Amino acid sequence: MDKFLVSLQMFWNDITGKGEKEKGATMVEYGIMVALIAVVVMIAVGPLGTAIAGMFTSVGTTIGTL
Repeated sequence: MDKFLVSLQMFWNDITGKGEKEKGATMVEYGIMVALIAVVVMIAVGPLGTAIAGMFTSVGTTIGTL
């Protein structure tokens, strides 16, 4: 019975084209999410990198005076 229902669903998706449309939309959505994450990472890395460099300089100076 399960195989019949799966076959019927696949047949219906083929007729309506629903399966292909969902796959395309999903790929586009993932692409947009990846692009937005990349932008956020690029924006955060600049100030974070500067702060970390300052911290290492401070630690290095403190260790150098010991």
